[in-house]
Amino acid sequence: MAVARRSVALLGTTGSIGEQTLDVMRLEPERFELVAIAGGERLERLAEIAKEFGVTRVGVRTDAHRARLAGLVDARVEIVVGDAGLEALAGSADVVVNAVLGFAGLPVTLGALRAGKRLALANKESLVAAAPLVEAVRSTPGAELWPVDSEHCAIHQCLGGAAATPGHPDVRRLLITGSGGPFRDRDRSTLARVTRDEALAHPTWRMGEKITVDSSTLMNKGLEVLEASALFGVEAERIEVVINPQSVVHSMVEYVDGSVLAQLSRPDMRLAIAYCLGAPERLDHAFGAIDFAAGLTLTFEAPDRAAFPALDLAYDAARRGGVAPAWLNAANEVAVEAFLAGRLAWVDIVRVVAAAMERCPGGPLTTLEELLGHDAAARATATASLPG
Repeated sequence: MAVARRSVALLGTTGSIGEQTLDVMRLEPERFELVAIAGGERLERLAEIAKEFGVTRVGVRTDAHRARLAGLVDARVEIVVGDAGLEALAGSADVVVNAVLGFAGLPVTLGALRAGKRLALANKESLVAAAPLVEAVRSTPGAELWPVDSEHCAIHQCLGGAAATPGHPDVRRLLITGSGGPFRDRDRSTLARVTRDEALAHPTWRMGEKITVDSSTLMNKGLEVLEASALFGVEAERIEVVINPQSVVHSMVEYVDGSVLAQLSRPDMRLAIAYCLGAPERLDHAFGAIDFAAGLTLTFEAPDRAAFPALDLAYDAARRGGVAPAWLNAANEVAVEAFLAGRLAWVDIVRVVAAAMERCPGGPLTTLEELLGHDAAARATATASLPG
Protein backbone atom coordinates (compact mmCIF):
# COMPACT_ATOMS: atom_id res chain seq x y z
CA MET A 1 0.00 0.00 0.00
CA ALA A 2 1.43 3.38 -1.00
CA VAL A 3 2.24 5.78 1.81
CA ALA A 4 1.85 9.54 1.39
CA ARG A 5 5.24 11.24 1.41
CA ARG A 6 5.80 13.58 4.35
CA SER A 7 7.88 16.73 4.20
CA VAL A 8 10.36 17.17 7.06
CA ALA A 9 12.06 20.26 8.47
CA LEU A 10 15.13 19.18 10.45
CA LEU A 11 16.31 22.09 12.56
CA GLY A 12 19.54 21.52 14.44
CA THR A 13 20.70 19.41 11.53
CA THR A 14 24.41 19.02 12.19
CA GLY A 15 24.20 17.80 15.80
CA SER A 16 23.90 14.23 17.05
CA ILE A 17 20.10 14.00 16.77
CA GLY A 18 20.17 15.75 13.41
CA GLU A 19 22.68 13.33 11.93
CA GLN A 20 20.77 10.32 13.27
CA THR A 21 17.56 11.71 11.79
CA LEU A 22 19.30 11.85 8.43
CA ASP A 23 20.26 8.19 8.90
CA VAL A 24 16.58 7.30 9.28
CA MET A 25 15.52 9.40 6.31
CA ARG A 26 18.13 7.82 4.03
CA LEU A 27 16.43 4.48 4.67
CA GLU A 28 13.00 5.82 3.66
CA PRO A 29 13.44 8.16 0.66
CA GLU A 30 9.97 7.32 -0.66
CA ARG A 31 8.35 8.16 2.68
CA PHE A 32 10.12 11.36 3.74
CA GLU A 33 11.34 14.48 1.90
CA LEU A 34 13.74 16.85 3.64
CA VAL A 35 12.64 20.39 2.76
CA ALA A 36 14.33 22.62 5.37
CA ILE A 37 17.43 22.45 7.57
CA ALA A 38 19.18 24.76 10.03
CA GLY A 39 22.46 24.74 11.91
CA GLY A 40 25.07 26.75 13.76
CA GLU A 41 28.80 26.93 13.14
CA ARG A 42 29.25 23.84 10.94
CA LEU A 43 28.34 25.58 7.71
CA GLU A 44 30.33 23.27 5.44
CA ARG A 45 28.42 20.28 6.80
CA LEU A 46 25.15 22.16 6.41
CA ALA A 47 25.98 22.80 2.75
CA GLU A 48 26.83 19.12 2.21
CA ILE A 49 23.45 18.07 3.62
CA ALA A 50 21.59 20.64 1.52
CA LYS A 51 23.29 19.26 -1.60
CA GLU A 52 22.72 15.58 -0.69
CA PHE A 53 18.99 16.00 -0.03
CA GLY A 54 18.25 18.81 -2.50
CA VAL A 55 17.13 21.16 0.27
CA THR A 56 16.24 24.68 -0.85
CA ARG A 57 15.56 26.37 2.52
CA VAL A 58 18.32 26.68 5.11
CA GLY A 59 18.43 28.54 8.43
CA VAL A 60 21.54 30.05 10.06
CA ARG A 61 22.17 32.12 13.16
CA THR A 62 23.64 35.36 11.83
CA ASP A 63 24.03 37.50 8.73
CA ALA A 64 27.72 36.60 8.73
CA HIS A 65 26.77 32.92 8.59
CA ARG A 66 24.40 33.66 5.72
CA ALA A 67 27.17 35.35 3.75
CA ARG A 68 29.53 32.40 4.28
CA LEU A 69 26.91 29.78 3.48
CA ALA A 70 25.86 31.60 0.30
CA GLY A 71 29.27 30.82 -1.14
CA LEU A 72 28.85 27.10 -0.38
CA VAL A 73 25.38 26.35 -1.75
CA ASP A 74 23.49 26.64 -5.01
CA ALA A 75 22.05 30.08 -5.78
CA ARG A 76 18.49 28.70 -5.62
CA VAL A 77 18.85 27.93 -1.90
CA GLU A 78 16.96 30.40 0.29
CA ILE A 79 18.90 31.25 3.46
CA VAL A 80 16.99 32.61 6.47
CA VAL A 81 18.52 34.07 9.62
CA GLY A 82 17.96 34.02 13.37
CA ASP A 83 14.89 33.26 15.44
CA ALA A 84 12.51 34.62 12.83
CA GLY A 85 14.08 32.34 10.25
CA LEU A 86 13.78 29.31 12.53
CA GLU A 87 10.13 30.04 13.22
CA ALA A 88 9.42 30.39 9.50
CA LEU A 89 11.09 27.07 8.74
CA ALA A 90 9.14 25.46 11.60
CA GLY A 91 5.94 26.14 9.71
CA SER A 92 7.19 24.82 6.38
CA ALA A 93 6.83 21.03 6.67
CA ASP A 94 4.48 18.26 7.74
CA VAL A 95 6.91 17.14 10.45
CA VAL A 96 9.30 19.45 12.27
CA VAL A 97 12.22 17.88 14.15
CA ASN A 98 13.47 20.29 16.80
CA ALA A 99 17.07 19.25 17.46
CA VAL A 100 18.30 22.79 18.17
CA LEU A 101 20.56 22.96 21.22
CA GLY A 102 19.13 24.39 24.43
CA PHE A 103 16.81 27.34 24.97
CA ALA A 104 17.61 28.56 21.45
CA GLY A 105 15.15 25.93 20.20
CA LEU A 106 12.15 27.79 21.62
CA PRO A 107 11.16 29.52 18.31
CA VAL A 108 11.00 26.11 16.64
CA THR A 109 8.80 24.58 19.33
CA LEU A 110 6.35 27.48 19.38
CA GLY A 111 6.46 28.02 15.61
CA ALA A 112 5.71 24.40 14.73
CA LEU A 113 2.79 24.10 17.13
CA ARG A 114 1.33 27.48 16.16
CA ALA A 115 1.43 26.35 12.53
CA GLY A 116 -0.46 23.16 13.36
CA LYS A 117 2.44 20.84 12.53
CA ARG A 118 3.71 17.61 14.03
CA LEU A 119 6.60 18.56 16.30
CA ALA A 120 9.15 15.82 16.95
CA LEU A 121 10.76 17.34 20.02
CA ALA A 122 14.38 16.54 20.85
CA ASN A 123 14.84 19.92 22.53
CA LYS A 124 13.66 19.44 26.10
CA GLU A 125 14.90 22.84 27.26
CA SER A 126 12.25 24.79 25.32
CA LEU A 127 9.46 22.75 26.91
CA VAL A 128 10.98 22.87 30.39
CA ALA A 129 11.47 26.64 30.33
CA ALA A 130 8.26 27.56 28.52
CA ALA A 131 5.80 24.85 29.57
CA PRO A 132 2.80 27.21 30.10
CA LEU A 133 3.41 28.92 26.74
CA VAL A 134 3.83 25.62 24.91
CA GLU A 135 0.67 24.23 26.50
CA ALA A 136 -1.26 27.22 25.20
CA VAL A 137 -0.36 26.46 21.56
CA ARG A 138 -0.68 22.66 21.72
CA SER A 139 -4.42 23.06 21.12
CA THR A 140 -3.82 24.59 17.67
CA PRO A 141 -5.75 22.52 15.11
CA GLY A 142 -3.43 19.92 13.61
CA ALA A 143 -0.66 20.45 16.16
CA GLU A 144 0.95 17.30 17.54
CA LEU A 145 3.78 16.99 20.06
CA TRP A 146 5.82 13.78 19.81
CA PRO A 147 8.82 13.28 22.15
CA VAL A 148 12.14 12.20 20.66
CA ASP A 149 13.90 11.84 24.03
CA SER A 150 14.19 8.08 24.51
CA GLU A 151 12.63 8.21 27.98
CA HIS A 152 9.59 10.25 26.95
CA CYS A 153 9.20 8.33 23.73
CA ALA A 154 9.09 5.17 25.88
CA ILE A 155 6.43 6.66 28.17
CA HIS A 156 4.44 7.80 25.14
CA GLN A 157 4.37 4.22 23.90
CA CYS A 158 3.58 2.76 27.34
CA LEU A 159 0.63 5.15 27.75
CA GLY A 160 -0.90 3.81 24.54
CA GLY A 161 -3.56 1.90 26.45
CA ALA A 162 -4.21 4.55 29.08
CA ALA A 163 -7.48 6.40 29.29
CA ALA A 164 -7.33 9.82 27.65
CA THR A 165 -8.51 11.51 30.84
CA PRO A 166 -6.40 14.59 31.68
CA GLY A 167 -3.84 13.83 34.36
CA HIS A 168 -3.99 10.07 33.68
CA PRO A 169 -5.77 9.05 36.91
CA ASP A 170 -5.30 5.35 36.01
CA VAL A 171 -1.50 5.84 36.23
CA ARG A 172 0.15 5.61 39.65
CA ARG A 173 3.55 6.87 38.53
CA LEU A 174 5.88 7.42 35.60
CA LEU A 175 9.33 5.85 36.04
CA ILE A 176 12.05 7.66 34.10
CA THR A 177 15.15 5.54 33.73
CA GLY A 178 18.75 6.57 33.26
CA SER A 179 22.16 4.94 33.04
CA GLY A 180 23.44 6.90 36.03
CA GLY A 181 26.08 8.57 33.87
CA PRO A 182 29.85 8.06 33.91
CA PHE A 183 30.20 8.70 37.66
CA ARG A 184 27.51 6.39 39.03
CA ASP A 185 30.03 4.16 40.85
CA ARG A 186 32.73 6.75 41.37
CA ASP A 187 33.97 7.49 44.88
CA ARG A 188 32.29 10.73 45.91
CA SER A 189 35.56 12.08 47.30
CA THR A 190 37.08 12.07 43.80
CA LEU A 191 34.32 14.07 42.06
CA ALA A 192 36.19 17.34 42.65
CA ARG A 193 38.83 16.09 40.20
CA VAL A 194 36.49 15.23 37.33
CA THR A 195 37.91 16.28 33.96
CA ARG A 196 36.13 17.45 30.82
CA ASP A 197 37.01 14.25 28.98
CA GLU A 198 35.69 12.11 31.82
CA ALA A 199 32.38 13.98 31.91
CA LEU A 200 32.00 13.52 28.15
CA ALA A 201 32.63 9.75 28.29
CA HIS A 202 29.04 8.52 28.58
CA PRO A 203 28.92 4.76 29.20
CA THR A 204 26.06 3.89 26.83
CA TRP A 205 24.80 6.79 24.66
CA ARG A 206 26.33 8.84 21.84
CA MET A 207 25.12 12.41 22.35
CA GLY A 208 26.14 16.05 22.08
CA GLU A 209 28.41 17.66 24.65
CA LYS A 210 25.79 19.64 26.57
CA ILE A 211 23.42 16.74 27.16
CA THR A 212 26.35 14.44 27.98
CA VAL A 213 27.52 16.78 30.73
CA ASP A 214 23.92 17.06 31.96
CA SER A 215 23.84 13.27 32.11
CA SER A 216 26.99 13.24 34.22
CA THR A 217 25.47 15.58 36.83
CA LEU A 218 21.99 13.94 36.54
CA MET A 219 20.59 17.37 35.67
CA ASN A 220 19.39 15.67 32.51
CA LYS A 221 17.15 13.42 34.60
CA GLY A 222 15.86 16.45 36.48
CA LEU A 223 15.02 18.24 33.24
CA GLU A 224 13.34 15.05 32.02
CA VAL A 225 11.09 15.01 35.09
CA LEU A 226 9.98 18.55 34.25
CA GLU A 227 9.57 17.63 30.59
CA ALA A 228 7.49 14.55 31.40
CA SER A 229 5.22 16.56 33.68
CA ALA A 230 4.59 19.10 30.91
CA LEU A 231 4.22 16.50 28.15
CA PHE A 232 1.86 14.12 29.89
CA GLY A 233 0.07 16.36 32.39
CA VAL A 234 1.30 14.35 35.38
CA GLU A 235 2.52 16.21 38.46
CA ALA A 236 6.21 15.75 39.34
CA GLU A 237 5.32 14.00 42.60
CA ARG A 238 4.12 11.05 40.49
CA ILE A 239 7.32 10.90 38.43
CA GLU A 240 10.34 8.98 39.75
CA VAL A 241 13.87 8.49 38.48
CA VAL A 242 15.31 4.98 38.47
CA ILE A 243 18.82 3.97 37.41
CA ASN A 244 19.10 1.17 34.83
CA PRO A 245 22.86 1.00 34.09
CA GLN A 246 22.34 -1.11 30.97
CA SER A 247 20.22 1.62 29.30
CA VAL A 248 17.88 -1.04 27.94
CA VAL A 249 14.70 -0.12 29.81
CA HIS A 250 14.00 3.39 28.57
CA SER A 251 11.15 4.20 30.93
CA MET A 252 8.11 2.59 32.55
CA VAL A 253 4.52 3.38 33.44
CA GLU A 254 2.99 1.88 36.57
CA TYR A 255 -0.81 1.70 36.57
CA VAL A 256 -3.02 1.84 39.66
CA ASP A 257 -3.68 -1.92 39.42
CA GLY A 258 0.04 -2.65 39.86
CA SER A 259 0.74 -3.40 36.19
CA VAL A 260 3.99 -1.94 34.85
CA LEU A 261 4.57 -1.40 31.14
CA ALA A 262 8.12 -0.80 29.93
CA GLN A 263 9.76 -0.10 26.59
CA LEU A 264 13.01 -1.99 25.99
CA SER A 265 15.66 -1.71 23.29
CA ARG A 266 19.39 -1.36 22.95
CA PRO A 267 20.52 2.30 23.09
CA ASP A 268 19.80 3.77 19.66
CA MET A 269 18.15 7.17 19.24
CA ARG A 270 17.09 6.27 15.71
CA LEU A 271 14.30 4.14 17.18
CA ALA A 272 12.67 7.15 18.87
CA ILE A 273 13.27 9.33 15.81
CA ALA A 274 11.67 6.76 13.50
CA TYR A 275 8.72 6.41 15.87
CA CYS A 276 8.04 10.15 15.77
CA LEU A 277 8.53 10.49 12.02
CA GLY A 278 6.46 7.48 11.00
CA ALA A 279 3.59 7.34 13.49
CA PRO A 280 1.01 5.98 13.49
CA GLU A 281 2.91 3.43 11.41
CA ARG A 282 6.06 1.69 12.61
CA LEU A 283 9.03 1.83 10.25
CA ASP A 284 10.39 -1.59 9.40
CA HIS A 285 13.92 -1.02 10.71
CA ALA A 286 14.91 -2.82 13.92
CA PHE A 287 16.92 -0.07 15.59
CA GLY A 288 18.10 -1.29 18.99
CA ALA A 289 16.64 -4.79 18.62
CA ILE A 290 17.39 -7.17 21.51
CA ASP A 291 18.47 -10.79 21.10
CA PHE A 292 16.78 -12.23 24.18
CA ALA A 293 18.12 -15.71 23.43
CA ALA A 294 21.64 -14.37 23.95
CA GLY A 295 20.82 -13.49 27.54
CA LEU A 296 19.94 -10.18 29.12
CA THR A 297 20.72 -8.80 32.56
CA LEU A 298 18.73 -5.85 33.89
CA THR A 299 19.43 -4.12 37.19
CA PHE A 300 17.79 -1.15 38.85
CA GLU A 301 18.72 1.17 41.70
CA ALA A 302 17.80 4.53 43.15
CA PRO A 303 19.91 7.55 42.20
CA ASP A 304 22.35 8.89 44.79
CA ARG A 305 20.78 12.26 45.47
CA ALA A 306 23.48 13.30 47.93
CA ALA A 307 26.18 12.88 45.29
CA PHE A 308 23.98 14.28 42.50
CA PRO A 309 21.91 17.15 43.99
CA ALA A 310 20.75 18.39 40.58
CA LEU A 311 17.73 16.09 40.87
CA ASP A 312 16.50 17.84 44.01
CA LEU A 313 16.92 21.24 42.34
CA ALA A 314 14.68 20.07 39.50
CA TYR A 315 11.98 18.68 41.78
CA ASP A 316 12.04 21.94 43.76
CA ALA A 317 11.62 23.91 40.51
CA ALA A 318 8.66 21.69 39.64
CA ARG A 319 7.03 22.39 43.02
CA ARG A 320 7.56 26.13 42.59
CA GLY A 321 6.34 26.13 38.99
CA GLY A 322 5.89 29.36 37.05
CA VAL A 323 9.25 30.87 36.16
CA ALA A 324 11.34 28.51 38.30
CA PRO A 325 11.97 25.87 35.59
CA ALA A 326 13.09 28.62 33.21
CA TRP A 327 15.60 29.85 35.80
CA LEU A 328 16.85 26.30 36.39
CA ASN A 329 17.38 25.70 32.69
CA ALA A 330 19.08 29.04 32.00
CA ALA A 331 21.46 28.80 34.96
CA ASN A 332 22.37 25.25 34.01
CA GLU A 333 23.14 26.24 30.41
CA VAL A 334 25.51 28.95 31.68
CA ALA A 335 27.23 26.59 34.13
CA VAL A 336 27.67 23.75 31.61
CA GLU A 337 29.05 26.14 29.00
CA ALA A 338 31.56 27.44 31.56
CA PHE A 339 32.60 23.89 32.47
CA LEU A 340 33.11 22.92 28.82
CA ALA A 341 35.20 26.07 28.34
CA GLY A 342 37.43 25.15 31.29
CA ARG A 343 36.20 28.02 33.47
CA LEU A 344 34.32 25.96 36.06
CA ALA A 345 34.96 22.73 37.93
CA TRP A 346 32.50 19.88 37.41
CA VAL A 347 31.43 19.88 41.07
CA ASP A 348 30.63 23.59 40.80
CA ILE A 349 28.11 23.21 37.96
CA VAL A 350 25.25 22.41 40.31
CA ARG A 351 26.49 24.91 42.91
CA VAL A 352 26.18 27.70 40.35
CA VAL A 353 22.67 26.55 39.48
CA ALA A 354 21.67 26.30 43.15
CA ALA A 355 22.96 29.82 43.83
CA ALA A 356 20.93 31.18 40.93
CA MET A 357 17.79 29.38 42.11
CA GLU A 358 18.11 31.07 45.49
CA ARG A 359 17.71 34.37 43.62
CA CYS A 360 14.77 33.21 41.51
CA PRO A 361 11.89 35.60 42.27
CA GLY A 362 9.14 33.08 41.57
CA GLY A 363 5.76 33.95 40.12
CA PRO A 364 3.69 32.80 37.13
CA LEU A 365 4.80 32.68 33.53
CA THR A 366 2.19 34.05 31.13
CA THR A 367 3.94 35.72 28.17
CA LEU A 368 6.95 35.21 25.95
CA GLU A 369 8.27 38.62 26.96
CA GLU A 370 8.23 37.53 30.61
CA LEU A 371 10.05 34.33 29.74
CA LEU A 372 12.78 36.13 27.81
CA GLY A 373 13.24 38.55 30.69
CA HIS A 374 13.56 35.79 33.27
CA ASP A 375 15.88 33.79 31.03
CA ALA A 376 18.19 36.80 30.72
CA ALA A 377 18.03 37.50 34.46
CA ALA A 378 18.85 33.90 35.34
CA ARG A 379 21.80 33.86 32.94
CA ALA A 380 23.15 37.10 34.36
CA THR A 381 22.77 35.76 37.91
CA ALA A 382 24.56 32.52 37.08
CA THR A 383 27.30 34.32 35.16
CA ALA A 384 27.95 36.61 38.14
CA SER A 385 28.72 33.58 40.32
CA LEU A 386 31.30 32.10 37.95
CA PRO A 387 34.95 32.25 39.06
CA GLY A 388 37.13 35.11 37.85
